[in-house]
Amino acid sequence: MVLEATMICIDNSEWMRNGDYSPSRFQAQSDAVSLICGAKTQSNPENTVGVLTMAGKGVRVLATPTSDLGKILACMHGLEIGGEMNLAAGIQVAQLALKHRQNKKQQQRIIVFSGSPVKYEKKMLEMIGRKLKKNSVALDIVNFGEDDEGKTEKLEALLAAVNNNDSSHMVHVPPGPNALSDVLISTPIFTGDGEGGSGFAAAAAAASAGGVSGYDFGVDPNLDPELALALRVSMEEERARQEAAAKKAAEDASKQEKGGEQQAVSQDATMTEQTSTAASEVGTKTDDMMDDENALLQQALAMSMDDPAASHDVKDADMSEAATDDPELARAFQLSVSDPPNDTVGRLLADQSFVSSILASLPGVDPNDPSVKDLLASMQNQSESQKKNDEERPNEEDKK
Repeated sequence: MVLEATMICIDNSEWMRNGDYSPSRFQAQSDAVSLICGAKTQSNPENTVGVLTMAGKGVRVLATPTSDLGKILACMHGLEIGGEMNLAAGIQVAQLALKHRQNKKQQQRIIVFSGSPVKYEKKMLEMIGRKLKKNSVALDIVNFGEDDEGKTEKLEALLAAVNNNDSSHMVHVPPGPNALSDVLISTPIFTGDGEGGSGFAAAAAAASAGGVSGYDFGVDPNLDPELALALRVSMEEERARQEAAAKKAAEDASKQEKGGEQQAVSQDATMTEQTSTAASEVGTKTDDMMDDENALLQQALAMSMDDPAASHDVKDADMSEAATDDPELARAFQLSVSDPPNDTVGRLLADQSFVSSILASLPGVDPNDPSVKDLLASMQNQSESQKKNDEERPNEEDKK
């Protein structure tokens, strides 16, 4: 394993807002930087990584070389984009930071991300390269974004000046569907030693190539047992939670089905009972109405045919109702129905008690008055003489 101190130079210029790399140049660059920092710190516990930016108001060191991966990743959040990239100043500041590293046994390496045009001349870059080679500093260049002929030529001249025994590398990453970090995984820039690397780098390279690393979750438990255990426990908890949720959902569904069936049966029984009750009530009312109609029809038919029996029944019914309401009215009605009009008047005048009661009910009339008595007597005699005349008329007609 290579013991190394690395400084990563980030391009945060205006050109990083372009979206030709998913989701943007700057975000793709940030993902690649995070992956490289993790690979460097995992390959050797004594490796250190630092980060600086080359655009904006000037070169800014975000983190000096350290083995704390959390500190390195935290310093990259909230970076501002703007200005132009100062490649020469960035490389010189990175070399100065590596010169003051705590462990002098660490090899020095600078990784430069160049996604914008390079404004320096080729001779200036060659001079910087020779200086790096003199101080035993290796240089890796990631060329992406703006791809004009002048930029590529300048960067190749810089690489040729600093390269010593193939310790320095340059990778050209054209725009496309592949992420910037996925392309770098299989390159010597990512692996560091040019032999495929080990640990985190090997696992990441296998995952990127679509292969199987041979370990659960792509983590070697020999290199990081705590991470492997945490991933395994988390997976078991998630599986148990999903099984419990599925079981509860199945129980709720079965309860709802049973409740729905019982409710449907009770509703059907209630509706059947209500229907039968309504039908019976309608049948009873229909029968009663038919009986009444039949009785009225028979009575009307009998009256139209002058049926004596029906007439007598009607008269009896009317007399019974009258007797219930007013006895005197009933008596008068009986007399009017049973006898002719003349005979009825004679009978009424013959009934002294009835005549006395009628006269007594009249205001200002005295039944004992002689004039009233004479009038009643004359009316009675007149009715008797009329009766005799009526009896004699049939006899005379018979003689003729």
